[in-house]
Amino acid sequence: MHRLGRHLFRPASRFFGPRELRLALLALLNEEPCHGYELMTRLETRLGGSYQASAGAIYPTLQQLEDENLVRVEARDGKKIYLPTAAGRRELDAHARDVERIWTRARSWNDWGVFSDPGAAEIVAPALRLAKAALKTVLHDPGVIDEVRAIFDGAREQIERLRKRRR
Repeated sequence: MHRLGRHLFRPASRFFGPRELRLALLALLNEEPCHGYELMTRLETRLGGSYQASAGAIYPTLQQLEDENLVRVEARDGKKIYLPTAAGRRELDAHARDVERIWTRARSWNDWGVFSDPGAAEIVAPALRLAKAALKTVLHDPGVIDEVRAIFDGAREQIERLRKRRR
């Protein structure tokens, strides 16, 4: 199996491009000031679990933001709380479109975070075998594509009914 990243269906590339993590952290701090670990958790939640922030990425970036006078640090309950400065808010305003692109991409990655759940491994292999059988069948006989699609649609509807029934 070739490598697609940490999770089976996650793209191999990193989530953040150059300087994007910096903007994402600044945007989250603008929503609500917090300490580094909480920021890591909020970022992971915003990305639906499809990205796990590491301390090795977050804390140097926070230090960079502080060095650039885009955030300031305040001690609260023995923790360093990061707050955006006026310059930090201006930076966000100047890069509002970039920030929106980051969160739009985050929403599109959100659905793939489910593959980090251990239960996902139980259904991925059978689902891939089903897809493989469908592809082979359609490649062999393109005239059956509508029937294969109907089988997939029916299976999806049955599974969604199971989920709704279990709520």
